[in-house]
Amino acid sequence: MASVEYTAQALAQRFGLRLHGDGAVPVDGVGTLARAGASQLAFLANPKYRGQLASSQAGVVVMREDDAADYDRTALIARDPYAAFAKISALFEPRPAREAGVHPSAVIDSTASVDASAHIGPFVSIGARSRVDAGAIVGPGCVIGEDCVVGAGTELIARVTLVARVRLGQRVVIHPGAVLGAAGFGLAMEGGRWLNVPQLGGVVVGDDCEIGANTCIDRGAIEDTVLEEDVRLDNQIQIGHNVFIGAHTAMAGCSAAAGSARIGRYCLIGGGAGVLGHLEICDKVIVTAMSLVTSSIREPGEYSSGTPLMDNRSWRKNAARFKQLDALARRVGRGTD
Repeated sequence: MASVEYTAQALAQRFGLRLHGDGAVPVDGVGTLARAGASQLAFLANPKYRGQLASSQAGVVVMREDDAADYDRTALIARDPYAAFAKISALFEPRPAREAGVHPSAVIDSTASVDASAHIGPFVSIGARSRVDAGAIVGPGCVIGEDCVVGAGTELIARVTLVARVRLGQRVVIHPGAVLGAAGFGLAMEGGRWLNVPQLGGVVVGDDCEIGANTCIDRGAIEDTVLEEDVRLDNQIQIGHNVFIGAHTAMAGCSAAAGSARIGRYCLIGGGAGVLGHLEICDKVIVTAMSLVTSSIREPGEYSSGTPLMDNRSWRKNAARFKQLDALARRVGRGTD
């Protein structure tokens, strides 16, 4: 793939940034402050990396106004340097061309519909009454079950499975190995044996969502499991049946939400964190990594649970003391020593 090159001036104009220094400096890639070369662009967003600025060899650096005051080389001034860097770096991301059409090895049910501008890759299977809209990309090995919709411009990268009744909005990206619409974990006990509760709902994913590799989103028991627009899920996440995730929420790898949990908008769920079923989390909540949400959260803010890492000997001592806390609280309440 041929390399692309922009000048600092061209990038400033394209992304509405203010140019500081020589606008003719060429940019043909991106890098970190510590490792970028003379034709690469880097960014400074975190103050703790400011010390790297003087020795950086980057041709152009995206930074805030305050950081550029004494900078004698080329910079692009942004209110949010990290967001600006993300937009610029997308120019240098290689994306393979996907021609419209259906690969000869694909199997498509006679009742399914595929837009003529969509790309259907090798060994794809599309089930009854499903629909693939304009410009969508269904990569190799994907399985689309019955009654599914793949919205316009959506991409299933490879080996994605939509089991049944999954409706994807526009410009959704789903990474390899993800499974949407599998049966939720619904069980009833009768006579000492489990009965499966039929999972009759579906999965609805809004526009501009991204779902990471090997993530699983179960279909609803009666109503649908729902992700609103611009939800971002990392790799290896479990979303239980009838979970609702509000717009612009992001969940990091190995986190999980149990059945019927409701997570608000603009929430951040850290890696390995869990949300128990039937709980509600309001908008603009941060749950830090490895925390377990055991009760509903009604106020925006940052929440954590668990104990910090320590040497094993100290942890064993503290764990033993945890068991004594209730008795100690009762003694204090009685006013005894």
